Amino acid sequence: MSGRFERAVAAIDAANADDPHETLVRGARRKKELAHAELASEWIARLAPGASEALRLAARAHHVRRWEIPRSDYPADRAGYHRWRKALHEHHAGVAGRILRDAGYGDDAVARVQDLVRKRGLGRDPEVQALEDALCLVFVETQLADLAARMDEAKLVDVVRKTLRKMSPAAHAYAQGLALSPHERALLARAVSEERAGAEVA
Repeated sequence: MSGRFERAVAAIDAANADDPHETLVRGARRKKELAHAELASEWIARLAPGASEALRLAARAHHVRRWEIPRSDYPADRAGYHRWRKALHEHHAGVAGRILRDAGYGDDAVARVQDLVRKRGLGRDPEVQALEDALCLVFVETQLADLAARMDEAKLVDVVRKTLRKMSPAAHAYAQGLALSPHERALLARAVSEERAGAEVA
């Protein structure tokens, strides 16, 4: 990768290192968005070994400085959730754009990374799907246990089913190979089973 790529990744990581929130990742307490960005990069390397520079940058920047747009700033209903998600996409794209320009990227490269971060073309663009797969795998690996502690099982299984629908068959296979707790693995297996049964009925 180019020198500007290394500069951009370092700047994205520095921006995420300010995260006031921590999470447990593979046995270690880490800054949440910094850890998630690194994991997303790892998954892209596995899912798409020949990934473009833009996709690798988008994976690193997908949630850059996410904590600056808290969910509590928006209504708790479904419409509020969608407004929050849209605001996040614009926030991440804006921060990523400034970082990439400072690192030496031109308008076309910046626009491509921003489109990936916004997930434009999901369902049509293979790189957007690869990014979605990576983010879903990070979610299953790092957030399933926390949700299981706060959410009743039926609702959690529904959340996992919705996550599975976003993922490619290759990502499904990776998800079932994650190092999950027995309870998390049972939840995932139930979600997979119910999703398959639902697809057969449909």
